[in-house]
Amino acid sequence: MAGMGAAQAPTTGAAPKTGGGGLILAVVYVTALFFIWAFVTNLIDPLVKSMKVIYTLTDFETQLNQFAFFIAYGIMSIPSAAYLAKNGYAKSIVLGLAGIVAGCLVAWSTTFSHNFITVLLGLFIAASGITLLQVAANPLIASMGEAKNSHFRLNLSQAFNSMGAYVGGIFGAKFLLQGPLFEKDVVVTEAMKATGLGFVTNVYLLIAVVLAFFTLAVFLVRNTITHHAPKMAEHVESPFKALSSKWANLGSIGIFLYVGAEVCVISGMIFFLEQKQIMNLPSQVAGFVGPIFMLFAMFGRFGGSVLLRYVKATTMLAFVAACAAGLCALIVATYHMPATALGGSVHLPGDYVAPLTMGFIPGVAAILIGLFNSIMFPTIFTITLERSSAPASATSGLMCMAICGGGFISILYGATVDGFIHHFPVGARSLAFIVPLVCYLYVLWFSFAAKGAAVHQIQEDAVAGGH
Repeated sequence: MAGMGAAQAPTTGAAPKTGGGGLILAVVYVTALFFIWAFVTNLIDPLVKSMKVIYTLTDFETQLNQFAFFIAYGIMSIPSAAYLAKNGYAKSIVLGLAGIVAGCLVAWSTTFSHNFITVLLGLFIAASGITLLQVAANPLIASMGEAKNSHFRLNLSQAFNSMGAYVGGIFGAKFLLQGPLFEKDVVVTEAMKATGLGFVTNVYLLIAVVLAFFTLAVFLVRNTITHHAPKMAEHVESPFKALSSKWANLGSIGIFLYVGAEVCVISGMIFFLEQKQIMNLPSQVAGFVGPIFMLFAMFGRFGGSVLLRYVKATTMLAFVAACAAGLCALIVATYHMPATALGGSVHLPGDYVAPLTMGFIPGVAAILIGLFNSIMFPTIFTITLERSSAPASATSGLMCMAICGGGFISILYGATVDGFIHHFPVGARSLAFIVPLVCYLYVLWFSFAAKGAAVHQIQEDAVAGGH
């Protein structure tokens, strides 16, 4: 999801570089990468709903969409870093984009295979391309221009990342959840399913065509990108070297669980909001409301960046983790609460007017989690790097691999819904918030444990005597 753009390539510091023909255009293209991978990633959230209805899946099977996507981070991070080290930034970006195009085309081919497995394969291939883009794009955008403006370029890129996440969710709701197939209490027919699958495959074909042209545009400025890229490291540290460090392991578990919590909450958002005892929204309207989660994440990122100048990172992390856990606990505690009318109504995206009920309390709580998720990823990342005894690149690489938690925790969440639904057919999705609750409690514990740990400058050499 948004905010998972901190993958770091094994590079050394870059010399300041200015000028050069086409530099501004190249910066625009590289900045656009942040938007692209967030857009493609968050398109999966409405896709989850679409696939469940079209293929009549259980919640566990539905979350295989997220598993197929996020497992690529665990499998492809090391090969991506090795490819970058050998072939450089320009070729890595072109190959990463080509991977997304290929993945979208495989997903589009489902129009012929009619097989859910084809969708999963396409998601894995697209995510593999995104993994390579993430490994390359962060250090690259920092080096493209004057060194004094590197923080501005990184923050601007992250803003586009958040924007891409929101737009991807809205776009998906608009085009993947359209038609009578997603209306409430409809009798689903095979013709409806075929039409719904057609919407899905057409969307991925459109993305493939657009990104193919964008890939060509990036290819034309490859020399400019190469000229302004950071110097490659002479030696690439394996992420597995960080396994010897206590704090690298604890931080990686934190990333694994945080990403997993975010993915299972946002991917289950449409199902949650459309429940009669919550907001009772049509699927497409729930798809428009759910991405507000990512808007809150964007606002929280900018606000949190300011607060972190005055508040210790461990204190800030403890606060947001406690708030996220508290919201999850509220949702779990209200699993049996009826949707008592409160009077009045609320105008929601999609020109929909919803009657205000008690169900809005857990519904809004789920969306608000995005606000407190906002700074978790970079804060866990830096706290870990400051305490790990392993080289920075190895620690960073291990945490980037841990992003695959988005896949494992999401299918655990799906299995939890399936388990509860037999005993609590109305409140099962609320009770399943115990999964992200446990994840956030670990992050809370991690923040307190980190307060008393020795801190050092983030460096490439291993820290003697550390953990």
